[in-house]
Amino acid sequence: MRIVYLISALVIAVGLALSGWFVAEGFVKSREPQRAVTVKGLSERIVTADIGFWPIRFVASGPTLADARATLETAESAVRQFAGDQGFAEGDISVQNIAVEDRFAGYNGGNTPDAVRFVLTEDLLITSEEVEKLADAARAVGDLIRAGVVFSSDSYNAGPSFVFTGINDLKGEMLTEATQRAREAAQQFATESEAEVGGILDANQGVFQISDAVEIPNARSNTQIEKNVRVVTTIRYELID
Repeated sequence: MRIVYLISALVIAVGLALSGWFVAEGFVKSREPQRAVTVKGLSERIVTADIGFWPIRFVASGPTLADARATLETAESAVRQFAGDQGFAEGDISVQNIAVEDRFAGYNGGNTPDAVRFVLTEDLLITSEEVEKLADAARAVGDLIRAGVVFSSDSYNAGPSFVFTGINDLKGEMLTEATQRAREAAQQFATESEAEVGGILDANQGVFQISDAVEIPNARSNTQIEKNVRVVTTIRYELID
């Protein structure tokens, strides 16, 4: 009977020892540093803007408010006629703002000539999905000057802006491409390290950026019809020995 008890105790002791070894071995493995590589994948597309906006700001002045308003109305008619001649419909043109200034009421107003006491400023906006036609119209702006339209001398009249709005149609394809390029970079690193690429540990898809196709230092953005769509993904892969 004592022999049976001794054998049972020995089996239990061996079991506990093995259990402790496996726990310890698992703990050691969990403390081993995980091999991983972080890589980036790029995807780019050249696309064409699908909508354009051309703000036109012009001014008129006169000795009385009525005179200034009459001049402004003449200028607005000239702008609308110009837009129509360029192929734009009335629905493409909208009035954004009209501002009235009485210069006699301002600082040193007494020095203002009577002929330009009232100054009116109007903002018109031409919006069109026919971006090439809008660009052509902007290049013909000299016709408005010859018609007697006086433009405001500020950045509002810098020309049309062009925007690409179809980004959602590109996201899936571009993210797939960026992820593939990231994996290719990880595979190259793994080959040089004599390892294999494992699963994705974490990933950041990045932000889609849309910019003019040609970068011009200090230039106003969105002036070009051609756009560059760009996304960079950052992915961390496990490396397997």
